[in-house]
Amino acid sequence: MVQRGDGYLINTASAAGLLTQVSALAYSATKAAAVSVAEWLAIAYGDAGIKVSCLCPQAVRTPMLDVAMEEPAGAAALRAGGLIDPEDVADVVVEAIREERFLILPHPDVARFMAVKASDPERWLAGMRRIVRDARGSTP
Repeated sequence: MVQRGDGYLINTASAAGLLTQVSALAYSATKAAAVSVAEWLAIAYGDAGIKVSCLCPQAVRTPMLDVAMEEPAGAAALRAGGLIDPEDVADVVVEAIREERFLILPHPDVARFMAVKASDPERWLAGMRRIVRDARGSTP
């Protein structure tokens, strides 16, 4: 791709890489790494004609989601952004590729959640702790 001066990479990560999935430490950490790799590729190779997108869906109706929904806190956090179908993700990906957009967020709320997290991390963390507490039926 570098020799041609043209190419396109799409890295599939997850909204968990941007926002953290409260019930899945390893998943969240590896997805954050996937986002970071995509950013690095975009920075390192963008001027060489290589386009990079990073797909970060939140809750997509797949067998993997069925497993994630078994943990109450994780399920509550996933439901907060809404559940979508794989076909909806595909439509958003095609549009994003046409626009050569780096961050592909099939769930519109993810961008809003990211803004809150970035502008007021304490509020974000408190809200996530509340979701976990409420889902598990416990108090601090």
